[in-house]
Amino acid sequence: MDIEQLMPHVEALIFASERPITQIELTEMLGQTFELPIEMDRISTCIEAIRDKYEAEYYPFQLREAGGGYQFLTKKAYHKTVLQLNGDKYIKKLSTAAMETLAIIAYKQPISKSEIEYIRGVSADYSIQKLLEKELIVITGRNENAVGKPLIYATSKNFMDYLGINDKEGLPELKDIVNTEIVIPTDAMEAMPEDAGVLLVNAEGDLHQGE
Repeated sequence: MDIEQLMPHVEALIFASERPITQIELTEMLGQTFELPIEMDRISTCIEAIRDKYEAEYYPFQLREAGGGYQFLTKKAYHKTVLQLNGDKYIKKLSTAAMETLAIIAYKQPISKSEIEYIRGVSADYSIQKLLEKELIVITGRNENAVGKPLIYATSKNFMDYLGINDKEGLPELKDIVNTEIVIPTDAMEAMPEDAGVLLVNAEGDLHQGE
């Protein structure tokens, strides 16, 4: 089957899907559509062609690989505009404490509540509950090697989809993040100096010792 004939069908499926759609799903669905085997490398060629097509400046969205599959996402230049539609459901209304907790979980996952509290130096109960309610984090199991076998947390698929990444390897480098008092994640044991302080970074990028 010609790529030119196959490509609009791939594009239609990605556009219509409510979640990121995988290359395997695309191959299987189009095989059923045309009632003949579709080679996966042809789907790959279509995906690359669609990606190149929507990189043009006059399109406000682009094809991105996120959440384990492919979907159309708004380009960064239009985020502020689109945020007015549904941004209040996501990170926009998270408190500073919740944002700090989310950052720690994102970069140190899987991680337990006690480890989060060692890093932040304060209780994380409320922040964790809020993040669970907003479906930005999930409980992935228990640490069987720790006393009491505490629950461990990781970021959710919703969080990855929201950022347009597949896994934590796609997170930006900490040095590229500028925010007020974002906790720098460290190993739990390293985060317990004698005075039980924690390292914070302020808006100017200077490190200071928290109490």
